[in-house]
This record gives sequence, structure tokens and C-alpha cells, in this order.
Amino acid sequence: MFEMRARPDLASPVLVVAFDGWVSAGSVGTTAAEHMAGDGEVIATFPPDLLFDFRVSRPTATFRDGRLDAIAWPALQVRHRAHHGRDLLVLTGPEPNWNWQAFAAAVSRLASETGVAEQVSLGGIPWAAPHTRPTDVVTTSSRPGLVGSDDNPPEGELQVPAALAQVVEQQVTAAGIPAVGFWARVPHYVGSTYYPGVLALVERVARHTGIDVPLGSLVDDAAAQRRQLAALLENRPDARRMVERYEELAEAEGEASVGEDFTAEIERFLRDQTEGP
Repeated sequence: MFEMRARPDLASPVLVVAFDGWVSAGSVGTTAAEHMAGDGEVIATFPPDLLFDFRVSRPTATFRDGRLDAIAWPALQVRHRAHHGRDLLVLTGPEPNWNWQAFAAAVSRLASETGVAEQVSLGGIPWAAPHTRPTDVVTTSSRPGLVGSDDNPPEGELQVPAALAQVVEQQVTAAGIPAVGFWARVPHYVGSTYYPGVLALVERVARHTGIDVPLGSLVDDAAAQRRQLAALLENRPDARRMVERYEELAEAEGEASVGEDFTAEIERFLRDQTEGP
């Protein structure tokens, strides 16, 4: 299920996992993972024929002067990047169509063989959140005590359609490796990569792991996108009123008092997505 291309010496490595697909609003998880991986060496790959329906996740054909030059297949790979005494292993790519349990078992075995100390899952949740406020990050963990008391775990029982990241986490924790998840709440009206959410996830991973991840242009990218959204709202009074309403909800004293409003907004969002193209 996977091929090891290199076996570097690793110091207390952290495995960061993010996939395109479900729970990937604003592409925040995969973009944050790609940023953290940088130009790191590819140390493991997974065979696409075992994982993808190519009628759904089609490879890309490149032609040059009318001649077929190359075909790029959907790729899932693990990259290694060292950060001042602690290593990152980053697994990212499109969410596979097939063999989730076998894939997750393979990731668990890879994590055990490379001495992974902790797994971190990343993703984005579409939410009734205004872009004018700091990005809220919801946290999950495989056991108590892995995240701080000031974090934001969901309370009570919550049932949602599972993402591959959760299947991987289940297999990895069964092997005795602790796992946490960081899920950025992304304004549902942003259809492109949401850089404030990317920045929030990178900073949250750095704070949790103690790894000083360079931010590069993320701060400027996030600020520029907020300015662009503000400019767009100037000519859209309906959208501006919606964002103002979300700001009021964000400033409320607790989610319990505005939960029905949030639920109604999310239900409308999901209904629009299922009824649309």
C-alpha cells in the first residue's frame, strides 16, 4: 500500500494529515499542510491505482505542440521536513475513493515504523463566521490532556459524515500514537482558499508541537484577502448585512444563546450546496 523512498533519522516526528474533500472548507487544511511541508523530501508514496476512481479524480494530461507529453496522476505522499530539532512528516493530497481502511492501516504502520510521536489532523468547517474576526479553531483529541484547557472542543455527542482523516486517526491511535485535530471555521461565503484560516492552522500547529514553522507570506496573504473581501462587500449591501449579522453572533456571550441562528445558517448553506450544481 505504500513505498518507502527514504528513511531519514527522525527526532520525535509529528505526522500532519490533511486531505482535499470532506471537511476541507476553504482548502485550509491542505494548504496549511503544504506550507509546512515546503520543499521537503518525499519519503513515502501510495499507489494511486489502489485508491482512486480515475473517472472521478481524473489524471491530468499535458500536451505540447499537439503531442502527449505527460500524465500527472492523483498523488498521496509523505514529505519530511526538519524544524530545529523536531521533524515533521506531512501526508496530504486528494481524499481517495477506495480502500480507506487499508490505506489507514498502512498509514498507521508507516507511523509506527518511523517512530511518529503524535498525529495532527487539519481541516476546515464551513461556518456562519465573519471574515472580519479572527479564525476560530475547533479542537479534537484522542484522549484528555492532549490540548490545553483554553482550547475549543465540541461538547456532547456529535455525529457527522466521517472524513478519511478520522479513519486514519482511529488506526493510528489504535497503534498507541496520540492524535489531535485542528479544524478552522471558514466563512461559508468564501469559495477560494481562505488564507486567514490557513494562517490560524499553521500557528496552532506550531504552538501545539513547539515547532517554529516559518509563516512566509501567509500573514500578508491573509491581510490582502480580508481587504479584498471588504472591497467586494462595499458593492453588495445584502452580503454586508449578512456579515454584520455574523459579527453580532460572534460577539454574543455564548453559542448557547445563538445556537439556533447558527444552525439555521448552516442548514441553509448545506441546502444550497446540495440543490446547486
